Amino acid sequence: MTKARVGFIGVGLMGHGMAKNIVEKGFPLTVMAYRNRKPVEDLIGRGAKEVSSAKAIAEASDIVVLCVTGSPQVEAIVNGPDGLRAGAHKGLTIIDCSTSEPTLTRKLAGELAEIGVTFLDAPLSRTPKEAWEGTLDVMAGGSEADLARVRPVIECFAGRIVHVGPTGAGHTMKIVNNFVSMGYAALYAEALAVAKANGVAPKAMNAVLSGGRMDCGFYQTFFKYVIERDENAHRFTLANAHKDMRYCAAMAEASGIANPMGAAVRNYYAMAEAQGMGGKYVPMLSDVVASWNGLNLLD
Repeated sequence: MTKARVGFIGVGLMGHGMAKNIVEKGFPLTVMAYRNRKPVEDLIGRGAKEVSSAKAIAEASDIVVLCVTGSPQVEAIVNGPDGLRAGAHKGLTIIDCSTSEPTLTRKLAGELAEIGVTFLDAPLSRTPKEAWEGTLDVMAGGSEADLARVRPVIECFAGRIVHVGPTGAGHTMKIVNNFVSMGYAALYAEALAVAKANGVAPKAMNAVLSGGRMDCGFYQTFFKYVIERDENAHRFTLANAHKDMRYCAAMAEASGIANPMGAAVRNYYAMAEAQGMGGKYVPMLSDVVASWNGLNLLD
């Protein structure tokens, strides 16, 4: 049986590993030119082809996977002058693995359905390490039939796929998931500062929490940086965290939900980004919060 032709846009920290697994599983892969040539050249070396526009990606593909920063980038890729819509053909399916606003997702899905194109949301959880290993978590939105049709492609980079509801539900769940995880990060950072100021070092705090009821996978990657200073333990930037918390605030406001905890968490990332720390990774929030309080966690 002939495998679907797959296009991939966004071969960055997460996308590189995802695309690598797609082409290695035997799917014909076309990638779009990217400012960082290293992942593109790696994928070409593994058998992928390169084109220069989203329009060309759509023309060459049966399924297109997006893995970009957020809503503005997704909308530009779909509706831009050389975007996916310009090259779309009836039967094309677009899978958006970005963290995007559900309102845009539903809008794009409705507009694209009019020209025979299916738009699904399938955002991700875990890190670039799991993307490379093909063991990401995916929370998918769309019809069961549409998801079943593209599942073989998603399974190339996912160890767990959860169908959470209709189109837009995947992005809703992703924003909620990131609210929880970024909330934990802010909590860990502040707790570390309080503990340090009162004579409890990070290693002692970790010795109590690690392996106990408060432990989890996110805790382990966060504290891998805090204790071992592994800067690549969780490669998700503070700027992206701030962006996702803004999406959370907008979603809560639109649905009439009081979100005071979300506002508190969002402010951590807003302040860090305002001070030029947006490019740092989320576990490094521990150092930022410590510095606000005149502390050094390494002392």
